[in-house]
Amino acid sequence: MFWIPAALISTAIHGGVAIVDSHLVTRRMPSLPAYFLPMGLIHLVIGSIVYILNPFPADMPLSALLVAVLAGMLRAVGVYLMLSAMQKSEVSRVVPVVNTYPIFVALMAVPLLGEAIGYREWLGILITVTGAMFISIHRRGDGAAREYRFDVSLVMLLASSLLFAGAFTAGKYALEGMSYWNLYTVNAACFGTVLPLYALFSKGWQGLKTMPRRNQALVVLTVSESVSAFAIVLSNAAIAAGPVSLVTTVLSTRPAFVFAMTLVLSRFFPAVLEEKLSRGIVLAKVAAILMIIGGVILLTF
Repeated sequence: MFWIPAALISTAIHGGVAIVDSHLVTRRMPSLPAYFLPMGLIHLVIGSIVYILNPFPADMPLSALLVAVLAGMLRAVGVYLMLSAMQKSEVSRVVPVVNTYPIFVALMAVPLLGEAIGYREWLGILITVTGAMFISIHRRGDGAAREYRFDVSLVMLLASSLLFAGAFTAGKYALEGMSYWNLYTVNAACFGTVLPLYALFSKGWQGLKTMPRRNQALVVLTVSESVSAFAIVLSNAAIAAGPVSLVTTVLSTRPAFVFAMTLVLSRFFPAVLEEKLSRGIVLAKVAAILMIIGGVILLTF
């Protein structure tokens, strides 16, 4: 059962990376394109190194390569939507919604993999989606003036979740004809072209020239994305070793790690994140995260 610890380590690492991403995007980088340019180039360099050490096999099917490219493109766009949402909302509110992708993987498994979904699985889907919507509700005012509204980025986050689900499902297919190292190489190539091209065409990257403490931010970004690359390889290895629906369920526990980390950071390093964690907000987020985790667990038993 190698895939279980591999998936848990991967999702724990990505929980920390999500917090670093949120800090850089909201407090350090002058714009999102300014973040995407070095981020994509870092993965391109790492992917090139991985390719030199683990080249594609000579008998690799063309279909596996094409599907791997599709998976990489879907993941790149999903990351774009997720980080865009982080500019507008707290990381502990963004990550749980994005990590509802196991429900979409389950839905894709029916037509693509021939799997059946029973009543218990549908109940898990309902609970998970409800939890995702609940955690995206904002409360304003008190008493009779109290008002509830959905986070404006909810649709963006659900789209990101759907794209990640497609990337995981396509990646599982591609792994039939390549190694998980090869899959990361293709993923890095997609990151290293799509995101920098977006940055160059938007011209928002030009703020890098004048941003304060630029070198310090780029060092933090380089370390974070290098660790993220390792986590992606681990998740690919887990998907190669286990059923994709079960692996993605373990990977979707990232909100629990993010929530624990944000609690610690908000208590001891409040300047790192812009998180509003009153007692009521904490209880609401705990309830929503438990619903999400409980829902995805129902999909596995």
